[in-house]
Order: sequence, then structure tokens, then C-alpha cells
Amino acid sequence: MKKFLALTMSAALMLSLAACGGSASNDGAAGDNAANDATATGVAIEGDTIKIGVFEPTTGENGGGGMQEVLGMRYANQMNPTVDINGTTYKIELVEVDNQSDKTAAVTAAQSLISSGVVAVLGSYGSGVSIAAGQTFADAQIPAMGASCTNPQVTLGNDFYFRTCFLDPFQGTVMASYAKEQGYTTAALISQNGDDYSTGLAAFFQQAFEGMGGTIVANETYQTNESDFNAILTTIKAANPDCIFAPSSIATATLLLPQAQANGITAQIIASDTWENETIISAAGSAAEGVALSTFFDEHDDTNPVAKEFVEGFKAYLNSNPQNLTSNGGSDGVAAVSALGYDAYMSIYEALKSLDGSDALNSVALRDALKTSSFTGVTGAISFDENGDAIKNVAYIKQIKDGKFNFLKTQSAE
Repeated sequence: MKKFLALTMSAALMLSLAACGGSASNDGAAGDNAANDATATGVAIEGDTIKIGVFEPTTGENGGGGMQEVLGMRYANQMNPTVDINGTTYKIELVEVDNQSDKTAAVTAAQSLISSGVVAVLGSYGSGVSIAAGQTFADAQIPAMGASCTNPQVTLGNDFYFRTCFLDPFQGTVMASYAKEQGYTTAALISQNGDDYSTGLAAFFQQAFEGMGGTIVANETYQTNESDFNAILTTIKAANPDCIFAPSSIATATLLLPQAQANGITAQIIASDTWENETIISAAGSAAEGVALSTFFDEHDDTNPVAKEFVEGFKAYLNSNPQNLTSNGGSDGVAAVSALGYDAYMSIYEALKSLDGSDALNSVALRDALKTSSFTGVTGAISFDENGDAIKNVAYIKQIKDGKFNFLKTQSAE
């Protein structure tokens, strides 16, 4: 554990120095000032409706995963459409915006939510857009609850950002531990320039893998919207790694895998949470077979009664509308990000419930309630540390086999 903590602190520092796009604006000054300002009230809850923003990409390179996260949030709202506070019943209304998987558009989308009068925000899928909009939410004193945005920069120094997922230092170490257990001693990295999630996670994997005695034999990068990976794959094939770690978007995975197969690459490809999407299997076909990845949840894990009930209800919700199935990638499989999206909504919901007569009914009081919130969610026990990060120490490892995501094991960091 000490080793993992050292890796986490060191890698987080490295990323804070190297991360580009949005990280500089996420210094937390406004969030900290708001926290220390006794007169801070944020947005007041007025009337009988509470508006919660859904800040997600439904288009762009992360649109597929973002849509699955939205589905989890919509289902949570369907199951819990009202909340009782101080003896008054309030309707909860979701206000959805598309941040387009783009950092610039993310800030505009965040401003749109603030203008609409939301008292809290859910999202986003994609750490880069979450980082880019973080200061906007902090300036407005509105708490944001991320679901699967795993980069440490999302909550670092921002007193108004929380999340329900584990972090990339942990995820990178988990996949390095998995690679080591499989007997892999050499690895190649493929990451996207300018993407906080992709470059950050690759860096965390590298530091952990090398710390375990492994060797990185190739470290290749590509540009946003790049579609031809043959040059990168030729270099990697020549390096002959035991495994390839490729944290990327869903869209990139659907292109990368067939090209790796065409280049005759036989190294084990391992990936991260973004790859748990049915679109990758349907688009890449046989090229996706054997891929192993880390994720947050497994629908077949029946040890948690809350999760079991969620899976049954969410499948029924997906099958109740053909559009839901299409948005879910074409099947009723329960993606981990949908479960996290549900938990993100429930985190806000439980905090709202905890407000009583001694609390002002506003977004700052809601933020304060989140700090001490604790409940059993779909993805396990939910509570938050001093940074607003969910306290979690286990990941699920899945492998694509026979065109399906199959649970292999739970994995902790070495």
C-alpha cells in the first residue's frame, strides 16, 4: 500500500506539471475562496423543482460512453423523481447538455447549465472536458459529481468537484499489476496527445510497470481524430512487446484493433475503462477478441443487493425503448459507466435528503452535505475523501471472448 501511495503521489505531481488543456485553470482558487467565504450561498433552491444538470458528451469521440452514462442518470431520475426536504416534496428535473467531447465546447455547455439554474451537475465522461469546465462550476459555487472521469486533475484543488469512480493512478497500477501477474516483462504504450485521460493513464501505467521491474519498449502517441495507426503499429511490432497498453476513446479503439490485427501483432492488448463498450466489439469483430481491460463494475456480481436490483431494473429500462438499446451500443448489457452514472445521481439525491431545517437550501449547503455523505451504491460503498474522490480500492478485470465482455477477476493495486 505504501508503494502504491508513493506511486500515486509521484505520478499525480508529474501529471499536474505535464497535463495540457484546462489543467492550468483548475488551480482551485475560486473553489477554495468559495469554501472560505462565509457569505457564499451559490444557487438557491426555489419553488418546488430542483434542477440537476447532466454535463455529458453525446457526440464526438466519447459520445458512445457519454450516452451510456446519461442512460444511468436518466434511469436514476426515473426511479427517484422527487425528494423530500424539510417536509416539502420537490420534483427533480434533469437539464441535459452535450459537451461534444471537446474542451472549448465543455466550458460553453457548463455556462449554459449555470444559466438554466441548476443546483448541481452530473458528469462528465472524459476527464479532459471535466477539467476544462471545473473552474466554471467552482466559480458558480455549484457542486459537480463526476461518474467516470478518472484523472486526478478533475478534483485536485477544486472544492466543488466530486466523483464516484476510482482514479487513474490506481487504475494504471491495477493494469500494471495484472500485466505482471500474466508474466509480461515488456510493454508498449499508445496514447493520445493532448488528452488528459489517455496521456495521464499511460504515464501512471508506465511508472507502475517500471516500478515492478517491467520495461517499456515503445511509447507511441497519436493526434486527436487520427485514423491511420499503421506507422505506430509497425514501430511497436518491431519492438516485440509482451503486451500493449492503449488507454483511448471508444472511437479510437474501433480503428486501432483491426489495424493491429492486419499488421500481424500478436502481443496481448490491454486497455482501460473506456473500452467497455459494445460498439468496440461490433465494430472491431474478431480483432477485439482477447482484449483485457479494467472497469468499475460487473453486472454478474450479485454480492451487492443494491447492484442486483439495479441490473434487473436497468435492463428492463433499456428494453422498454428501442432508442435506449441503440444508445447503449445495441444490447441490454449493463456498462460500468451506466452504474456509475446512477451512483452519481444518487450521491446528489442522498445529499439533498440530508439537508434539514438548520441548512440553507442552496448549492453550497449541498456541497457541504456531499462531504459527509455515505451510502451503499450500485458500485459499492460510496463516500468521499478530502479531495472529493470516492474511496475505492478494487477494479474488475474483463476480457472480450466470443464477442462478449467476460469477467476474469477483481484486481487491487500491488
